[in-house]
Amino acid sequence: MGVDRRTFIKYASLAAAGNAAALRPFGALNALAQGTTPDYKALVCVFLFGGNDANNTLIPFDMAGYGNYATVRGPIAIAQNQLLPLVGSLSPNTFALNPSLPEIAALFGSSNVAMVANVGTLVAPTTKAQYQSGATVPTNLFSHSDQQLEWQNAAKSGATQTGWAGRIADQLGSAYNSTSQVPMITSVAGDTLFCNGSASTPVSVSPGNLGGAQCSEGITECAAQQATAQALLSFDSGLTLVQADNTITSNAYLYAKTLTAAVQSVPSLNTVFPSLNGLAAQLKQIAQIIQVRAALGVNRQIFFCGVGNFDTHSNQLVLQNALLAQMSAAMNAFYAATVEMGVQNNVTSFTMSDFSRTFQPNSNTGTDHAWGSHHIVMGGAVKGGQMYGTFPTLHLGGPDDSGTNGRWVPSTGSVQYAATLASWFGVNAAQMPLVFPNIGSFTKPNLGFV
Repeated sequence: MGVDRRTFIKYASLAAAGNAAALRPFGALNALAQGTTPDYKALVCVFLFGGNDANNTLIPFDMAGYGNYATVRGPIAIAQNQLLPLVGSLSPNTFALNPSLPEIAALFGSSNVAMVANVGTLVAPTTKAQYQSGATVPTNLFSHSDQQLEWQNAAKSGATQTGWAGRIADQLGSAYNSTSQVPMITSVAGDTLFCNGSASTPVSVSPGNLGGAQCSEGITECAAQQATAQALLSFDSGLTLVQADNTITSNAYLYAKTLTAAVQSVPSLNTVFPSLNGLAAQLKQIAQIIQVRAALGVNRQIFFCGVGNFDTHSNQLVLQNALLAQMSAAMNAFYAATVEMGVQNNVTSFTMSDFSRTFQPNSNTGTDHAWGSHHIVMGGAVKGGQMYGTFPTLHLGGPDDSGTNGRWVPSTGSVQYAATLASWFGVNAAQMPLVFPNIGSFTKPNLGFV
């Protein structure tokens, strides 16, 4: 059911007025919010901050492969009888997942999750020999801050001021979301480069603050606060910079009011998200926003959420396994919510992270910063139960090791990974270089996993 802008504003304003007067949301917006939108698609980025150790996420399960893994990893090797063998199109007993990922393993088995091997930031395809001979590579390869930015902007340097999601919004916003009441991109994990475009801006939401958050200081005090805020927003300083800031703040208030009115207007999802799980809270908020996509007038949405800290320089087994368990349960609940809403084929979730970690452990039962990593893609449209890309040769100093302690040179660029997702989302061939300036350096811009 389509909703024109005037009708939506009318009902959103009524619902917001009802909320301010402590009334229940209007049923009219409820009806709008539960409609459908044609050709709806959403991308959900799950960022694993700190650098997830992919070598203890996706593990060889055959006798020779596991034996080599156990020998090199020593005190941080996971016992083979604890691993979760992957059942799909892979050869039997080839690979397994960390035992803290049972839900992800099950989704792989049902072909709703794919693994993408040895992905990392690259300017162009690069071999070990080229890297060691001084080939051009992204700046500050093993730096947390730089690599987080370079994964988010798909550029050679963290200095690029726009993220690839923001550039997608620049290209597709007018075509798909011309009557939208909110930006195409929503972050539930703060302000991130990933979300920033040249012409488009994101909305940032604090998880749990849309479904009934309100001032609790009494009617008189709350009214005074709202009046003061409005007076500040309407203050004409005569200074362009301040006026621009006022516009941004005003838009933020408007978006928050619109989202709150829409989310409050519909029944809660039946899907149970894990409690005491920060990532689950973020993904629940994303699911709630997807639930009211029709009322928001959106046909395309991109979301950003994240969990950390995967910077496991010591005590890795305990720390990483706990984080992976949190991620697995949260992503599984989110997938279940998309099934409940009937949009599992329209929503694709994917992981990103700073980098992987050294195959060779350090002296503190931990690992240090590395490069190529393995990633998870989830959704009904995903061609799951398969592994894409090329798994590295797990030998110290071997053909894929950039040095001697197991920092794998990526066989797949993060830009290829991102471009595959963008193509599914609706970015066409002519737009692709505008979103990913370096994509022309790769002969295979689409990996085919979705």
